[in-house]
Amino acid sequence: MRIFLLLTALLLAGCGFHLRGQVVMPFDTMYLEATNPGTLFVLDLRRSLAINNIELVDAKEDADVVLDIVFEIADKQVLSLGADGRVNEFRLNYRVSLRAYDLKQQDWLPAEEFTQRRDYSYDDTQILAKEAEEALLQKSMRTEMVQQIIRRLGNAKPQ
Repeated sequence: MRIFLLLTALLLAGCGFHLRGQVVMPFDTMYLEATNPGTLFVLDLRRSLAINNIELVDAKEDADVVLDIVFEIADKQVLSLGADGRVNEFRLNYRVSLRAYDLKQQDWLPAEEFTQRRDYSYDDTQILAKEAEEALLQKSMRTEMVQQIIRRLGNAKPQ
C-alpha cells in the first residue's frame, strides 16, 4: 500500500498537479456589499475570504477594495419532457453579478456576471432522492462560484 501511495504521489507531482491552497490577494481589507447579506453564497464567500487572509471591515472607508454583489439568482427550468408529458430533465442555473472597486472608484474587477449550470435527469417516482440531488448540485454550483470569484480576486488589480 505504501508503494502505491508513493507512486501515486510521484505521478501527480510529475504532471504538475497540486492541491488548491490559499490565493495571495493583492489587497488586505475588503468591504462586502450585498443586497441580501444572509444568503448561503455570501456566507461561503465571507468564509473563503477569511481563509485567504482578507480582513472584512465594517465600513467602506476602511477597505482597500469594495466587493459589490449586485445580484445572486438561482433558478430551475424544464430541459426536456417525455412522450407522456412528464419532466425528464431539469437545468439549474446560478448567476452572480459583481463588481470590485477601490475608494478612488477604480475598478479592480469591472461589472461581470458569473454563471454556473447543471443538468440532471428527473424521475417523479424518486422525488426525495431527486430533491437531495438538486440540493447537492446547488451547493456544488455555489462552492464553484465562490472559488471562481476568489481566483478572479487574486488576479485583480486597479484598471
